[in-house]
Amino acid sequence: MDYKNMSIYQIYPRSFCDSNGDGIGDINGIISKLDYIASLGVNAIWFSPLYQSPNADFGYDISDYVAINPEYGTMEDFDRLLSEMHKRGLKCIMDLVINHTSSQHKWFTESRKSVDNPYRDYYFWRKGTGKSGKKPPNNWTSFFIGSAWKYDETTDEWYLHLFDVNQPDLNYQNPKVLQEIKDILKFWLDKGVDGFRCDVITILDKTPGLPDGKSSFLTGSEHYIDNKNMFNILKELKTDVLSKYDTFTVGESVMINVPRALRYISEDNQVLNTVFAFDHMDADNYFGVKQLVRKFSIKKLKKAHERWQTGLYGKAWNATYFENHDQARIVGRYCSDEPQYRVLGAKMLATVQMCLSGTPFIYQGQEIGMTSIRMTNIDDYQDVEAKRSYNLMRKIFGVKKTMKNIAYASRDNARTPMQWNNSPQAGFSVNPKTWLKVNPAYPEINVENEKNDPDSVLNFYKRLLKIRKENKAMIFGKYELIKTGGNKLYCYTKEYEGQKILLAANFTKRNYKFVSPVAANKTELIISNYPDSPKELTECVLRPYETVVYKLL
Repeated sequence: MDYKNMSIYQIYPRSFCDSNGDGIGDINGIISKLDYIASLGVNAIWFSPLYQSPNADFGYDISDYVAINPEYGTMEDFDRLLSEMHKRGLKCIMDLVINHTSSQHKWFTESRKSVDNPYRDYYFWRKGTGKSGKKPPNNWTSFFIGSAWKYDETTDEWYLHLFDVNQPDLNYQNPKVLQEIKDILKFWLDKGVDGFRCDVITILDKTPGLPDGKSSFLTGSEHYIDNKNMFNILKELKTDVLSKYDTFTVGESVMINVPRALRYISEDNQVLNTVFAFDHMDADNYFGVKQLVRKFSIKKLKKAHERWQTGLYGKAWNATYFENHDQARIVGRYCSDEPQYRVLGAKMLATVQMCLSGTPFIYQGQEIGMTSIRMTNIDDYQDVEAKRSYNLMRKIFGVKKTMKNIAYASRDNARTPMQWNNSPQAGFSVNPKTWLKVNPAYPEINVENEKNDPDSVLNFYKRLLKIRKENKAMIFGKYELIKTGGNKLYCYTKEYEGQKILLAANFTKRNYKFVSPVAANKTELIISNYPDSPKELTECVLRPYETVVYKLL
């Protein structure tokens, strides 16, 4: 599959379009919007989980990998979705969540019945420690805060869950588990699915014996992050299944860095096509913890992009993004969401992303510049991460500061219903009780408004995606950061087969005097987010959030 020339649109099904009026997005709603998605100029859609799930983590806790969540529709609905996508030239990327299942999955409900159940070794069951056996088997902590173990009275043992208590970890030391996963992959690929986004994919392998971890923010992580047998597990999945189909895979790899990424995506020994980096999303937090909010630093953003753009170049392929279902909206984080700056900032960030080498991912609503809802009542949140963070952080920082940080960083900011028009519920549903509150900004920020506005964020994205396909230096060019501008200006060049472009972006609300740092005989403006940016690159003043891309001749 030619994934290097692709661009991918992510859909969070629960929040995209409700066709039956129950306040929850569904497959038929998605089908009704396929022409819209195709009109953007993207090549594929990645769906957050559509599988059957009790929704402890809204689909990332799967109770049946080969069934569709009834809230979203039927398998027949999915088959029709797949057919309609392929008619429009859109490829289908499913979410693959195989580190853990739901606690309601048949494998787990069987495994907890007795210590000698055939499914017992599908999971990590252990005796407790201490005199009474009522302490966890080891000191590992969960990504969702607290112990990574849950006691179960049925057999007087504990099970491992690196995420929510309703998401027990699978045991890949049992070969039967890997065979089950192979069968699941074959089921979907035989249907015609084109690839997978692989959730927390590089933590499947746990150190035998599950020893105590060193004391740290995530205690025990050295025993499962990129562990010794991780490559071999993915190699087996690729050799036995994925290599027999024309597929694309992108991995979500926890705490990934360039050397670790190259273990999996190096083109001379590739088990995944690409991975998502995380450090560029940490430019407004401390220690990679989104709830520990700090002032946005463009210097951190530039350093992160430089690491990945230069570190993988010629060796492996990047995946670029600013938004997804796990991140608050980028407008209001990396640029102002004030009315006079929102459109300019959204266009600037789109340009910065699309000029980076790699396959770009666009999250639903990003293409219209949707903003975070920033709810201030914890009872309004649905996200398990937000609720658990609140319970811990309020004891440390107090309720007021905790709520401020959660309102800024919560995943629910990205999960509010898609804003289609200015009718009630933003055209997402006819039901006034949507599963998550609609962002009150919808009367202004919606697809219908932006379709008819030539200067909208939506029409800018369409133009940008078209220009990107026509300029190979944007896709394949060698990245060079221009070390200028400090915490105000982002400037880099891209060069490929004699083509060279330069991007400059003013990340502030103030004018910035810009002098081209690169010599060129002639320059030509490719795209900018102001209608009257200079046609040729000279000394100029970049206005608030102004971004320009020039071809250097």
